[in-house]
Amino acid sequence: MVAPTHPVESATQSRVVSLSVRGMTCASCAARVESRLNELPDVTATVNYATDRATVTAPSDLPVAVLLDAIERAGYQAELPAEATTSMPLAAADEAHVRYLRRRLIVAALLFMPLCDGSLAFSLVPLLRFPGWQWVMTALAAPVVTWAAWPMYVAALRAARHATSTMDTLVSIGIVASTAWSEYVMFFRDHREKAQSVVDVLFRQASGAIYLDVAAGVTTFLLAGRYYEAISKRRTGDVLRSLASVGAKEAVILSPDGVESKASVEDLRVGDRLVVRPGETVPTDGRVLAGSSTIDRSMLTGESVPVLVTEGDAVIGGTIALSGRIVMVASELGPDTELARMVALVEAAQNDKAAVQRLADRIARVFVPTVLVIALATLAIWMATTGSTNRAFSAGLAVLIIACPCALGLATPTALFVATGRAAQMGVFIKGYQALEASRAVDTVVFDKTGTVTQGRMSILDLLSTRDHDDSRLLRYAASVEIGSEHPIATAIVATARSEFGDLPDVEGFISEPGLGVGGSVEGHRVLVGSPRYLAQQGVEVGDDILGWCATWAHRGSTTVVVAVDGQAAGAVAVADAVKDSAHEAVARLRAMGLRCVLLSGDSEVVTEAVGRQLGVDEVVAEVLPADKVSFVQSLQSQGRVVGMVGDGVNDGPVLVAADLGLALGSGTAVAINAAGMILVGDSLHSVPDAIGLARAALHTIKTNLLWAFCYNIAAIPLAACGLLNPLLAAASMALSSSFVVWNSARLRHYRPQGVGAAVVNPGGGPGSAKAVADKVSTATL
Repeated sequence: MVAPTHPVESATQSRVVSLSVRGMTCASCAARVESRLNELPDVTATVNYATDRATVTAPSDLPVAVLLDAIERAGYQAELPAEATTSMPLAAADEAHVRYLRRRLIVAALLFMPLCDGSLAFSLVPLLRFPGWQWVMTALAAPVVTWAAWPMYVAALRAARHATSTMDTLVSIGIVASTAWSEYVMFFRDHREKAQSVVDVLFRQASGAIYLDVAAGVTTFLLAGRYYEAISKRRTGDVLRSLASVGAKEAVILSPDGVESKASVEDLRVGDRLVVRPGETVPTDGRVLAGSSTIDRSMLTGESVPVLVTEGDAVIGGTIALSGRIVMVASELGPDTELARMVALVEAAQNDKAAVQRLADRIARVFVPTVLVIALATLAIWMATTGSTNRAFSAGLAVLIIACPCALGLATPTALFVATGRAAQMGVFIKGYQALEASRAVDTVVFDKTGTVTQGRMSILDLLSTRDHDDSRLLRYAASVEIGSEHPIATAIVATARSEFGDLPDVEGFISEPGLGVGGSVEGHRVLVGSPRYLAQQGVEVGDDILGWCATWAHRGSTTVVVAVDGQAAGAVAVADAVKDSAHEAVARLRAMGLRCVLLSGDSEVVTEAVGRQLGVDEVVAEVLPADKVSFVQSLQSQGRVVGMVGDGVNDGPVLVAADLGLALGSGTAVAINAAGMILVGDSLHSVPDAIGLARAALHTIKTNLLWAFCYNIAAIPLAACGLLNPLLAAASMALSSSFVVWNSARLRHYRPQGVGAAVVNPGGGPGSAKAVADKVSTATL
């Protein structure tokens, strides 16, 4: 059943329709749905397996029911998502699927080891068999080959109903055949024959060989791969949920008669007058009607310094008011807000990645039917030439077992597990295969500025004092006045002064002019701190020496304030968001690796250019909004570049997803952490080249594993078809193949980064600690 359809009206010739698709179990399923939709006239579709979403561009007059029917004919279910969840994956469904697979994996893994030992022992040494051993083996195997393997059977049957096959088809047949033959041997062969030696069992197709260990092993290994994949899939929706949580939930509405009342943001209407006080989140996009406030927009725009908004200025929903009460009018609501557009950007970027498929899934369309044909042909030829059911079934089963993708299923998960463990020791969390795949060809690394390559907070860089005042007195007086201000520049001055002097003198007669400066009396002296324009308004003349000094620091990207004492300019203070010590070396190492480095920021051009010069990056792009950041990365990709993006803020969420490889600082926001493919614990940028190097090593290991697995199958299947491999030997060789994959993956434990060692992981509770990162990530760590 599908949800009732409704027409999607559009004045244009085509429209974009978003559909929820259920029942997909692998990337090849998404490819099948996409292919079926693209067969429709004038339809272009992209199916995102990660979000169970199909984005379809179709003619305006094409009914949605036709699209839904095409998906159903491919063997899957589809529906129009509810308007409230158009951009939100169903987190509960994802979580339920993870639990569904986890339960089955635990049961299969617990029963696999005794089955493996018992199956081999009773096959190789028949004298070990005791009365009722068949029932013990059956009791151990039954939960694995029925309940635990059920997801594979369902997927195989769905594919069979539509005359297609997947890896689930091959796996299911192998499990059923191995189990059926084992049950036949255990219960219906003549067990009074005690002459079966090890040689008989291995090379003469003796009747006592059983293969329950094969059935349980294939089930367990494949469930482990599916479980890992489900966790990675669940994470893809976290960035959208994190973005949605940034916005305000309530707003204060101001009625025409001046009465204030609280209301849900969902109940707001365009034209409503809203009140925003210091510390509150702006509820939606709009314009200021009255009052003024300093707004922190760094989460959405990346600006390092909060901006002053007054009457007539625009404000963005999700930003935070730091000082001053404003009355605003709501102009954009719901999906039309800047925050909602960021959510749409993230989902669009995720859809762009839907074409990335695992190698095993791409080959399944040819590999699976080929193996089935070979197995049936082997069975028929041996029956026709020997007349022996036992030899024919043994050879056919050997083909199925040798072809079962055990090593193939282990190739990616084992390398990922080892790589993520080693990465965690180095201070890097790798989320999934896409991050590793993207790292292979990354040739450009784009850095966000504020909070990523800089400290994300203001600090004093230099002081200038006139002959009548020393630096210490100037700093004490300025900090004493700035205590009454909430501006980040004031915070930096006060913090520096307190660290040097401890307690500061009290201030009397404090005054504040938002966006200009502050003043007050300190120890009997009238002190003013602010811009030259503010001091001029107060009748203070600022000399050319101070103005020149301020201009020099402004060229370097710093903000300056002038300090006046008793009506005379006493000096100035230069404040800036300082560049991290690790940023210089990280950029140098990346460039040594042959990567191009770009600095991208929503901050002013002067500030961004100054930081870029310090770092020695190849290119600087300033004054860009979140959508512009995505456009810039996409322009690089259109030039053939493979882009890695390093960020930490809410505004970096869309561009982290749009980039080929997203890297988020662990000290950043939950939005950035959930959007990125890699998380760098702490805020040291040393981890950036470390992460790319390790990811490349892990990807190389995965490709080696896959190459071995496929070559092993290509070489072993003909031997099995010729009767040279007993099913038990086939199972043993499959185990050896899997062991090679595990050994090859385990070598990643010894990976050492080039150059400076990996950043030290802080296990404690600081903002960049592993614990803090775990608290921000809404899913289990790898």
